[in-house]
Amino acid sequence: MKVGISLRIDVTKIDKSRLYKGAKGTYLDLTTFVDTMVTDEYDNNGRINQSLTKEEREAKVQTPILGNVKVFYTDGSQTGIEKPAVADMSIGDLDDDIPF
Repeated sequence: MKVGISLRIDVTKIDKSRLYKGAKGTYLDLTTFVDTMVTDEYDNNGRINQSLTKEEREAKVQTPILGNVKVFYTDGSQTGIEKPAVADMSIGDLDDDIPF
């Protein structure tokens, strides 16, 4: 299966201390999870974060979301991209015990 994916990141959110020199340039490790069958309210299929070290993952450190992933092409071997169901609620349905 082939999938075309568009990535968009906000470079101002990059933690510059995570940039490192390699043999052919300066690099930044990123992580993304893509769900080709579900989109959010902006038609994105995933998000992009800076990669964490093993120790950071074990400590459950959160990194800022740098950007989004959008699937713009599939070779037809999938049934299509579906939007998630949105709950039908009004402000009156909210619980009065919410602390904010």
